[in-house]
Amino acid sequence: MNDALDQLASSLGLAGPENGRLRLAFGHACVSRVRHLLEEPEVDRCLVLLGDFLHGKAGDAELEAARAQALRLANSHRGSASIDGCGHAAVSASYAVANALQGKALEAASYAAYATVYAQGGSAAVADRASFEPEFSWQRATLRSLAVG
Repeated sequence: MNDALDQLASSLGLAGPENGRLRLAFGHACVSRVRHLLEEPEVDRCLVLLGDFLHGKAGDAELEAARAQALRLANSHRGSASIDGCGHAAVSASYAVANALQGKALEAASYAAYATVYAQGGSAAVADRASFEPEFSWQRATLRSLAVG
């Protein structure tokens, strides 16, 4: 969806095993921007744990538990049963958290962008690709910044 971000990620080798931490950090950064859209305190706690992991305050076992919990919570969010599955900003934000914890940074970024646009303009805004551009620009700049240092 964000072709320029995909190209940047490819040029950085984001998918490579050596960039696991970068994927987690970028996912965390994207999701932190939509944290206010989360409706479930448990999902927020999963996001906090990811931040703790990145700062050396949580270990692999806690991260693994948070991964499983975030995925379960996103899949069971009351809005997940809607026809399009992510027509609600909180659902998209919850899926962004789950993907960030899985190290699926580009997916987390995509869900975070959808959450932002849904929150600002609803489903009509989602149909307008230009609605995503401010978030897409921020995501590209953030990934570039995290990658260099």
